[in-house]
Amino acid sequence: MILKIDSNRKKELTSMFEKIPDSVILSCLQGHMGEAWVDNLESPTAAQVKVGMFSYFAGDANAQEAETLLHHLPEDSLVIVHSDEWKKRIETIYKGKFNKFERYRFKQDPALLDATYLTGLLANLPGQYELKRIDSEIGNKPSLHELSEYFTCNFESIDDFLKRGIGYAILHDGKVVCGATSFSIYDEGIEVEVGTHQDHRKKGLATIASAALLVDCLEQGKYPSWDAANAESVKLAERLGYVFAETYDTYYINNR
Repeated sequence: MILKIDSNRKKELTSMFEKIPDSVILSCLQGHMGEAWVDNLESPTAAQVKVGMFSYFAGDANAQEAETLLHHLPEDSLVIVHSDEWKKRIETIYKGKFNKFERYRFKQDPALLDATYLTGLLANLPGQYELKRIDSEIGNKPSLHELSEYFTCNFESIDDFLKRGIGYAILHDGKVVCGATSFSIYDEGIEVEVGTHQDHRKKGLATIASAALLVDCLEQGKYPSWDAANAESVKLAERLGYVFAETYDTYYINNR
């Protein structure tokens, strides 16, 4: 049997997850969003953090309820763990149902992000496009959510996103064709989410939307954490000033 831990106790799991340097985990453990599950409320030995489609596991991979926790996934999940023991359990339990790939971490150093340089990038916006901070009008545009469900998915509603999150959109003929938002939030900052419509790529729009988001965060004293899923995202991050740190294994699991 696994148990959901109350929000005010999530922080008790911090040491268990310290080997996974991921701001999405912090967004849960600090009580902002997501869920945390454990094998024992008083003395947990294995735990799961869930935020959207991301699930993280830590603790003893051989604990009695570890397999139950690993079965506690939505239909499509991205799973990240901290040890080879957890990887072996995943690959055994989900044999034939997972795809293992690498994601990319960057150094978490605000000094690497130059607000003056980032502000200068905004001047590169092509004339037929318009850059705007996401407000209620843009937040309710179908084109924003058609472009990426991940822009606001971890918030309870658009109003909740506008209250606690942050985002910028680039519009073309009134429709959102590029966006950069807070996928999740934590005490010290946000996790960045970026997307561009396929018909409007190769024009530097993602760079511009991201730069606007980063400048806003820096002005607020918030750190915009970047984690890349592919080489294109790595190139974009480095263009903005981030410095690559390491790759790490991620599992996509089809749990249908």
